[in-house]
Amino acid sequence: MNKLSQAQRAQILHLLCEGMSIRAITRITGASKNTVAKLLNDAGAALGAYQDRVFRNLTCKSVQVDEIWSFTYAKARNVESAKAATEGAGDTWTWTAIDADTKLVFSVLVGGRDAGYAYEFLSDVRSRVTGRFQLTSDGLRSYANAAFRVFDNDVDYGQLVKTYGPAPEGQRRYSPPKLLSATPSVVIGDPDVTQINTSFVERQNLTMRMHMRRFTRLTNGFSKKVEAHVNAIALHFAYYNFVRIHKTLRMTPAMAAGVTDRLWEMADLVSIVEAQDAKPVRPATYRKKVKAA
Repeated sequence: MNKLSQAQRAQILHLLCEGMSIRAITRITGASKNTVAKLLNDAGAALGAYQDRVFRNLTCKSVQVDEIWSFTYAKARNVESAKAATEGAGDTWTWTAIDADTKLVFSVLVGGRDAGYAYEFLSDVRSRVTGRFQLTSDGLRSYANAAFRVFDNDVDYGQLVKTYGPAPEGQRRYSPPKLLSATPSVVIGDPDVTQINTSFVERQNLTMRMHMRRFTRLTNGFSKKVEAHVNAIALHFAYYNFVRIHKTLRMTPAMAAGVTDRLWEMADLVSIVEAQDAKPVRPATYRKKVKAA
């Protein structure tokens, strides 16, 4: 098989980053499904390792964190009856941390939604940010317990506790429940109560669903393997942080955060992938989901 040129790699990765499915890309580019899938995995592993290395010593003032649901191979309730279910099949949660000012998504963890993952996620957030900052999350109890362990009192942490109405039934059952209230709550330190919100990180959740086919609800575009899911997320955030100009900032989040001084192109991402073609290392923040003991 002939090796893809840099231009071909850039085109395929760009289509993936804009939310196109693997099969649609094969029809447009003529590349085989296996070729596209292999490029996705190679690019995700290399770009995940690169982001893990450069997102250090960040000077963030306000950080918002959240977790977004998806599933791998089959939904949790169908895993036992599924044929040849892969390791890690079922509910898959993606934890993200965003700098509210620069919109840089600098920490990501893929896995479960328990206290252990909350602790590992916040530990990674702390390792990347210098100095004291304000942290905001939703009302998930695991966040508060992990924050006390990770930060002690060296953070200004608040939660936005939301109360929802009953889930819609009938024809509207796929609509979100009605939000009844959103109450800011101080957990650690002295956060600015007016800045306790999750608007930016929740907007980022929408960006993820729009730009990654496997996050689209009510379709067959879900991930079949956790490894592919992890690599797709790493590729997405490399594109989001370095290539895609943020409408409000009028620059990329990486430029706003001082991680880079120029606007990247897809060819720059491809160059990192080609430099890591030997054996790229997946960083801990992009590791696969493990089964609970």
